[in-house]
Amino acid sequence: MGWLDSLWGEADVRKTIKRKDSDAGEAGRALEELRSSLYNELRTSEGAKRQQQRYCGPVVAMTFNFMVSVSIIMANKLVMGRVGFNFPIFLTFVHYITAWLLLAFFKAISVLPVSPPSKTTPYSSIFTLGAIMAFASGLANTSLKYNSVGFYQMAKIAVTPTIVLAEFMLFRKTISFKKVAALCAVSVGVAIATVSDLEFNLFGALIATAWIIPSAINKILWSTLQQQANWTALALMWKTTPITIFFLVPLMPWLDPPGVLSFNWNVSNITAILISALLGFLLQWSGALALGATSATSHVVLGQFKTCVILLGGYLIFDSDPGIVSIGGAVIALSGMSVYTSLNLQQPQEKQLPKINSPLLKPKANNDDSTDLDVKITPIVV
Repeated sequence: MGWLDSLWGEADVRKTIKRKDSDAGEAGRALEELRSSLYNELRTSEGAKRQQQRYCGPVVAMTFNFMVSVSIIMANKLVMGRVGFNFPIFLTFVHYITAWLLLAFFKAISVLPVSPPSKTTPYSSIFTLGAIMAFASGLANTSLKYNSVGFYQMAKIAVTPTIVLAEFMLFRKTISFKKVAALCAVSVGVAIATVSDLEFNLFGALIATAWIIPSAINKILWSTLQQQANWTALALMWKTTPITIFFLVPLMPWLDPPGVLSFNWNVSNITAILISALLGFLLQWSGALALGATSATSHVVLGQFKTCVILLGGYLIFDSDPGIVSIGGAVIALSGMSVYTSLNLQQPQEKQLPKINSPLLKPKANNDDSTDLDVKITPIVV
């Protein structure tokens, strides 16, 4: 009977192997179907937008943006401090060139989400956003170079009421009194936290003032196009980045000091600049995701949250001593941010930007009387 048992054992082994092969085949087919489904989803703007919303909600997007923002602060301190690369506009130019090359690579391997049909978003809207991005990003880095961190943060505080006013004028969007009070607490807290680092520089103050309006409009347009016209963050970056690069070129001789070509371009310095550029791409991407998932005002509040966390983190971890006044201001700001976030979570059904009665979003019937909406974001004159 030993040989019979042996045959039965071999038969069981064959069945087990076939079962495992069958399971592996089913798993492989399921994986292939998932990959095919994901690929097909990226082939339409609506599908790509659904994928972005599914995998990158408000919490994920804002956490991603927070982590990258803290990292790039350290990288830019290294580049402009230890490396001595004092050309903020050219650094911004390198950031966007790197982003454009990465996006071109994504497009070459067919993982870049497609853009919505051109009839839904006029090219003038894309051109306007790309141009404003150049001024917002370039002036921000220039302001950071010529101003102290405290004055830079004070200028950022002014972006919040500018966004609230602009959204009211453009979209007739209003916010509740409780949210206004929370935003005021955030602004006052940040002002108190950074008041000890205020250093006035006339040229820096002019740059900071000129940066406020482009920064506010830039955030509003990024949020609007993603929420109203089925744009994903990467698709919108692909369309606007070349325009931003084009406008950064004439800004360099105006705002950058001479001597960029004679800079010490050694391997160590180039590596530091490229690390900053890669983080710059991630910052732009994460910021776009956060604006698409939340709102322009929430993104500004997140920026103030980063300031307070860095200040308190230095006090708790690195034994820095910003002073009791700055610590108290940071606590006030964080309290206001907590209240503002809580109020937003209590009203999940409230849309970030209204889709009707807006001067920027006008329904336009085509010749065959269809009901499609032609979304237009007209250039904003300020």
